[in-house]
Amino acid sequence: MSNIPGLELGVPAVMGILNVTPDSFSDGGRFAARDAALRQAERMLAEGAQIIDVGGESTRPGASDVNVAEELDRVIPVIEALADLGDQPISIDTSKADVMREAADAGAVLINDVRALREPGAMDAAVVTGCHVCLMHMQGQPRTMQVDPDYEDVTAEVRDFLIERRDACVRAGVDTSRIILDPGFGFGKQVAHNVELLANLRQLSRLGQPLLVGLSRKSTLGALTGREVDDRVAASVTAAVLAVERGAAIVRVHDVAETVDALKVAGAVMQVEAGI
Repeated sequence: MSNIPGLELGVPAVMGILNVTPDSFSDGGRFAARDAALRQAERMLAEGAQIIDVGGESTRPGASDVNVAEELDRVIPVIEALADLGDQPISIDTSKADVMREAADAGAVLINDVRALREPGAMDAAVVTGCHVCLMHMQGQPRTMQVDPDYEDVTAEVRDFLIERRDACVRAGVDTSRIILDPGFGFGKQVAHNVELLANLRQLSRLGQPLLVGLSRKSTLGALTGREVDDRVAASVTAAVLAVERGAAIVRVHDVAETVDALKVAGAVMQVEAGI
């Protein structure tokens, strides 16, 4: 396992979510302006985020499509400003090849793709840029993915998909040391599917690639707790701790400070259990 520049993947890391969009499900519009986005990134880094994930297109169900030019206008100025801040790793949350290439030129070192490099040109962009890649499982497409998703065995189906996409990347020329896997909580999955996946996450951690988990503020947590999206901090932190206990290398979160504190406590206990 090689590390993302500036990030040791052998130690659980917190990825701060930076949506520079008007319509993301949790914080849409709050950080769409460059200066607001930069202030939010600086705050997350001060709170302990080890990587910032910049996204310029919402993938919530029903969100509008964004063309390449508009997505570039949203993300590139923010990535360039973040790169000027220092050596902290920057991730680009996109499925578009042109955005991947320009984001890498601007300073991104990780491509976080909900479509697992299946869009035209995306695989070639990943190879050419030399970035690490995160391959996510999704049943269906973001606009319609929550319309009656169905599985015979969600853990097995997600595992098989991630193996197939990992192997496709290797055949295309992406070294396995640059591949991260994401089971895609909430992407084409009902509450029961998400709970089962989290319970069985250790099965996916045995695939040999670092796992990225994103459960922060998602609707499953709302269904389990009855809380609205802005009142899911406790549930989100709990989910992050459970994910790390089950092998997650990176947790993608909105609430950085709370997650960092919780993982410090969990990590101390896990070290004792491991005899470290």
